[in-house]
Amino acid sequence: MTTASPVSADTASVPISTDPGGGVMGDRFRALTLGIVSVVLVIAFEATAVNTAMPVAAGELDGFGLYAFAFSGYFTTTLFALVVSGQWCDRSGPLRPLFTGIAVFGAGLLVAGAAPGMWIFVGGRALQGLGGGLVIVALYVVVGRAYPERLRPSVFAAFSAAWVLPSIVGPLVSGAVTQHLGWRWVFLAVPALILLPLAVMGPALRRSEKEQPLLKGAAFDRRRTGLAAMAAVGAGLLQYAGQRLDLPGLLPAAVGAALLLPAVLGLLPAGTLRAGRGLPTVILLRGVAAGAFFAAEAFIPLMMRTERGLSPTLAGLTLTSGGLSWALGSWIQGRPGAERHRTLMIRGGFVLTAVAIAGAALVLVPAVPAWVAAVAWGVGGIGMGLAVASISVLMMKLSTPEDAGANSASLQVSDALGNVLLMGLAGVLFGALGGGSVAAVHDGATGAGSTGAFGVIFGVMAGVALLGALVSGRVRKAA
Repeated sequence: MTTASPVSADTASVPISTDPGGGVMGDRFRALTLGIVSVVLVIAFEATAVNTAMPVAAGELDGFGLYAFAFSGYFTTTLFALVVSGQWCDRSGPLRPLFTGIAVFGAGLLVAGAAPGMWIFVGGRALQGLGGGLVIVALYVVVGRAYPERLRPSVFAAFSAAWVLPSIVGPLVSGAVTQHLGWRWVFLAVPALILLPLAVMGPALRRSEKEQPLLKGAAFDRRRTGLAAMAAVGAGLLQYAGQRLDLPGLLPAAVGAALLLPAVLGLLPAGTLRAGRGLPTVILLRGVAAGAFFAAEAFIPLMMRTERGLSPTLAGLTLTSGGLSWALGSWIQGRPGAERHRTLMIRGGFVLTAVAIAGAALVLVPAVPAWVAAVAWGVGGIGMGLAVASISVLMMKLSTPEDAGANSASLQVSDALGNVLLMGLAGVLFGALGGGSVAAVHDGATGAGSTGAFGVIFGVMAGVALLGALVSGRVRKAA
């Protein structure tokens, strides 16, 4: 949070718990930890399932031109929800935004699963993003309010560990459902899993709320909410213009840029865009890491389908190694003694991510075995586990109790912005360099029309990750 642009006036109502002893699975925290992990588990399963089903869904809906938009649209509405959730949490605690977000997320899944066309499908994804944005900030605030500082690295490691089972089972289940029942059931069946977090997390969260009562309520910051709306609309207009790639598209592009730039400057801590030392660079690097990794990841199943002729299940399984190794990287950063190596782990994480993205692109060479992409993505998962969890820990360490909700929201805003901008850039590159030719081969036949488009996307994202490695030394405050 910047002092000039707070989330709300009552962020002092987010106290940090004292250390009662025990671990995250001790008597005091076991129920709450299981509840948090169950929420992340559902989100993780949905993410892995969508990655597997998306190439088939885009083909059947005749929507390859909007392929990247189906991913970036999610993060566009997340931008708005993140800021609203941060203020909502600071005003009344994380319970209401958390459960509201879970409900909206489920509604978005139903809309996407029943969509008759690609634009309605994108609308469902946008609704999912609205719910996801409410949920993720609420979870971060729960961690800041309920857990002592020494346990937070373990909690963030548990976040990553919750991706392990979905990373293994998600592509298998999603691929089988897509091939035998249809891709729509991948979306329509997931809402049933939401009942588990609702049952597990409710009592534990209510107990936590009673133990950490809010000090005082305050009105929403209308200026900050307006900036969030400007950012979401501006990002949406830029994406729309990027899909058009024609002269009339210049007008929405100009309007989008005029809305987005001042909104970003107002939403993120002062100095973020110029990588100011300390918290501004920490916030910036979250967006760089997320944008580069997930923009590349979104195109891997499509690449494996169209360039190597893999089934939806095998194409989705290419990403499994990344989910597993992400948990490993996050576990490493949470080990005793790792704290003094935070900067090194962040820099190393970015380097590993860049190597992984470049390595995945090697499968565009016919002589390279398809399994090389899975190995490369395993390397990238370790890098992201090291970098992202360390960035989260540093954000908490550099935040005062009064700033916990606001800085958690800023971290997620940066994450969403990175995804929107780099996913949008990937979509523009894909369309401009012949990616539309995959429409002729979406049924699994191989073709070379889009090879160059994939290669450029992966090259650009690897370069962005290397840029993050260069900037990572600025997470340390000046002496």
